[in-house]
Amino acid sequence: MEQLRAGEGETAEPSPGVMTGRRRLLVLAAASLGAVGFPGGSAAATAPPAAPAHPRCDFDVAAENALPGTASWRVTRPGAAGDIAGFTSRVSVLPGEPVDLHVSTTAAAYTVSAFRMGWYGGVRARLVWRSPVLPGAVQPPARTDAETRMAYADWQPSTRLDTTTWPEGCYLLRLDTGDGRAQRYVPLTVRSPSTAGRVVIVNSVATWQAYNRWGGADLYKGTTGKKASRSLAVSFDRPYAGGSGSGQFLVYEAPLVALAERLGLALAYTTGVDIARNPELLCGAAAVVSLGHDEYWSPEQRLHVTRARDTGTNLAVLGANCCYRRIRYEPSRLGSHRVVVCYKEDYARDPGFVSGRPPTQDFRRTPSRDPESELLGVIYDGYPVDAPYVVTHPHHWLLAGTGARLGESIPHLVGVEYDRVHTAYPTPRPIEILSHSPVVCKGRRSHANSAYLTLPGGAGVFATGTMRWVEALDAGQPGAGAHHGLDAQAGAFTRTVTENVLRAFAEGPAGLTRPAADNVPAHYPASPAAAPPAA
Repeated sequence: MEQLRAGEGETAEPSPGVMTGRRRLLVLAAASLGAVGFPGGSAAATAPPAAPAHPRCDFDVAAENALPGTASWRVTRPGAAGDIAGFTSRVSVLPGEPVDLHVSTTAAAYTVSAFRMGWYGGVRARLVWRSPVLPGAVQPPARTDAETRMAYADWQPSTRLDTTTWPEGCYLLRLDTGDGRAQRYVPLTVRSPSTAGRVVIVNSVATWQAYNRWGGADLYKGTTGKKASRSLAVSFDRPYAGGSGSGQFLVYEAPLVALAERLGLALAYTTGVDIARNPELLCGAAAVVSLGHDEYWSPEQRLHVTRARDTGTNLAVLGANCCYRRIRYEPSRLGSHRVVVCYKEDYARDPGFVSGRPPTQDFRRTPSRDPESELLGVIYDGYPVDAPYVVTHPHHWLLAGTGARLGESIPHLVGVEYDRVHTAYPTPRPIEILSHSPVVCKGRRSHANSAYLTLPGGAGVFATGTMRWVEALDAGQPGAGAHHGLDAQAGAFTRTVTENVLRAFAEGPAGLTRPAADNVPAHYPASPAAAPPAA
């Protein structure tokens, strides 16, 4: 994992008189967007929106997964650096839209195989398309922007992909050198034309880029290995260095995609970039699923998710450290939204901030303070930890079928980052704490919490409180390995709870049928009690 974070886990206590919450969210969004409309109501709406006028989406997940899969999708020969690598000109396309593939290879020839990721009887992928043999060429080395230390690949397109026959979903394109020496992935989302009535799986592509060190720098470290040389912006115009080219997809997202597709639910697929770009994208969605590591959000993405939540769309946060960093998208020569800008503590140097845009730093920090807890119910509390997950509400409907007992401890499930309920920050109520796991983070004692929140508009919000949740879904499965000591107990528990979440959230606003019963004072006695529900 690329989790090298000097100084992470620090928290800043709320300050009296600082504007927080939904008002701040709308001010930030207005500053970055201008006014936008969202069919179905405003952030203060109390009823789910009417069915939006979106294209009908007839994609059948169960029928797709009944097609024969292939177990040969994995990269087994990563080769040496520079043997082959690539990136797409767009992070996502609608089915049938073309996308350019930029490839550099030392081989004379290569092929491209498009694997749609899912369940497929447990083999996890289906070969949707394979190219003919294509001529290889070495493209220029990484270039670096002098102002932001942003690494990027100034490569020419190598081939154009026609996605006409590709069903919507999460894809890994695999590049194979003609001599069999090397393989590499290139991720691509074939996004859904409509999310209405569906559970929306969101690929966290901005976070993948934040940790991408291709070209020598990411948002954490630069070419000197020090924080001072880190990038202030990162580009989608380059391959992913980690995950054999897949970024963070295989660890933090693929296990959830497999589980959700195995359940045969009505699913939709998109990215955080697409949610930011399209204020109507989430209209009528049954639920939005944030996956294992979803740290970097633009104000536009946050606004659109908040509006969906407040008009009845459920939200499942299956990780930790979600919606922590505020970013801005800028264009590259390949198109809009190709650069992720995040100056962090150097925000005052950001030309965008100087010109009046929101600061590209942590949402919770001043200026423009807007802690993520107002959206999620929980707030990021620290890194790194490795601790047992302790069950404190075993009879809750979300834990049905787990067999969990009061005080049951699941080794290593809390890590490497964690969230908690912290009512010193804006925290919607009522909220139920389902786990209360003691942690020690850099000598500081605290707790990690899984929590369930319900909103006046009917939405339910579930947050796991741990970044290891999605990778734990595979624990104890054949060939899954033993990541961080996660075992069969962790796998069985997380799979059962996740199935409960997805099935309930797919039915519509969960708060209408499964309202939360606030229990925060039982775990944090100094916290104020929840206000009574409105009459």
